[in-house]
Amino acid sequence: MWRRTYLFLVLVRLWFALSPSYLHPDENFQGPEVIAGQIFSYPVRLTWEFTTDHPIRSVFPLWPVYGLPMLLLRWLWIGNGNDGEIPPIAVFWTLRVLMFVISFVLEDWAIHELVQSSRHRRVAVLLVASSYVTWTYQTHTFSNSIETLVVLWCLVLIERIVASPQRGSALASTVLGIVAVFGVFNRITFPAFVLIPAIRLLPYYWRHPLSLAVLLFAGLCATLLAITLDTAFYTPHAISWSDLVLHPVFTPLNNLLYNLSTSNLAQHGLHPRYQHLLVNLPQLLGPAAILLFTQPHRSFRLYSAISGVFVLSIYQHQEARFLLPAVPLILSSVRLPKKESVLRGWVASWIIFNVILGILMGIYHQGGIVPAQVFMSRQPDATQAIWWKTYMPPIWLLNGKNEVLRTTDVMGMEGELLLEELGKLATCDTPADRRNMEFLKEKNGTYLVAPLSVTWLDTYLPNKGLEGLRFREVWRHTQHFSLDDLDFAEGGVWNTLVRLVGRSGLAIWRVTKSCPG
Repeated sequence: MWRRTYLFLVLVRLWFALSPSYLHPDENFQGPEVIAGQIFSYPVRLTWEFTTDHPIRSVFPLWPVYGLPMLLLRWLWIGNGNDGEIPPIAVFWTLRVLMFVISFVLEDWAIHELVQSSRHRRVAVLLVASSYVTWTYQTHTFSNSIETLVVLWCLVLIERIVASPQRGSALASTVLGIVAVFGVFNRITFPAFVLIPAIRLLPYYWRHPLSLAVLLFAGLCATLLAITLDTAFYTPHAISWSDLVLHPVFTPLNNLLYNLSTSNLAQHGLHPRYQHLLVNLPQLLGPAAILLFTQPHRSFRLYSAISGVFVLSIYQHQEARFLLPAVPLILSSVRLPKKESVLRGWVASWIIFNVILGILMGIYHQGGIVPAQVFMSRQPDATQAIWWKTYMPPIWLLNGKNEVLRTTDVMGMEGELLLEELGKLATCDTPADRRNMEFLKEKNGTYLVAPLSVTWLDTYLPNKGLEGLRFREVWRHTQHFSLDDLDFAEGGVWNTLVRLVGRSGLAIWRVTKSCPG
């Protein structure tokens, strides 16, 4: 029975991987978009992490995770006699499938190895496989998702070395050294999750100094490779030995120094130090958070999660996705209620919680952004695109259209200012007898992309020419929620939720204005 349930949950994971939700801009801008600009001819937009004088993001982990699949896909595309670049949306879905595969293989495999009891192992695997975090975050291209896998496999390697010294050979130490350096260059939060489990290695390496030397040598080689790749990426000219010696780019150090400054973190939002423990962790775990405090199974997996949450709580910028590595560690370290009636109630609440959050985050959360970019890439007249009250769209999905299409993200701009901006950019309206699809033959066109839940636009959409602007809807995607548009203070909780659900969707309007003559 549990095998059939597990297989069903794997299919659910695949289904969510192929759903176009958009959880956070970082899933594109800190990974795929950077490497896509290196491999393909797509124009891309590098964020501040990559353009500052002291860059804080490393490309070292991006190449094996995203670069190799892109190179393989390009080789297959050219090998099959196709001309031009592969469509970026094909690359996008390939990476989603890749994230599903490595989540399915590496995450579940690690849980299988880390949990010794066969009975507890089945429960742990099913809990992890049935979590909406596994369905959504782990199938998206987050550095946090990669961090989860790195943490789990470091624990596996530590367990292998400690439990079976004969297996803790030079090979295991070599792999651990490389994986640990990979984890640090991927995210500087990685050491927080492996600090306590790594203490178990001290007695072994005290007795086997040669294995310790192998570990350090492998880590040093990986570090030098990472610094070389980063220095080459951030240096505007071909690097030389002097660049590596005198001006090396060490992104983890830059990242650490940046995050140690409260003024820097304030630019991204400051949170109370209890945010992770009292808000983010329950948001990720749901009913399992109760078991964490009432029926924990003490293990180094649990200690790893606790140390990670504790260290990350020191910093005041706290997003839920920062705790992704803790989710499988905790879910594999809790006991289910023994009383049958309580167990049934808990299982029902677990299913309801993950179905609701899975649908919300895996399908509707900013779900129209990727399809909207695909639509915009096919509009021959599009030269201006204004995105309002949505996440920043990934411009690499425009398939080169961004060479002529300027994408402007105005985020939470006031409505009146939006109209002023549109008034400056809008092209002249076509005569009434040529308004069908003739506009596609024009050289310039301005488009507004906004959620349907924004009621402020209702006055201007009926095409009555108010404020001299005309809005013509040309595209709509119904599976889209913009949670950043929640204003409970002004509209009330119930009315705001009704508006969000009842008017879900993302639309694109072509905006024109009345011109004299």
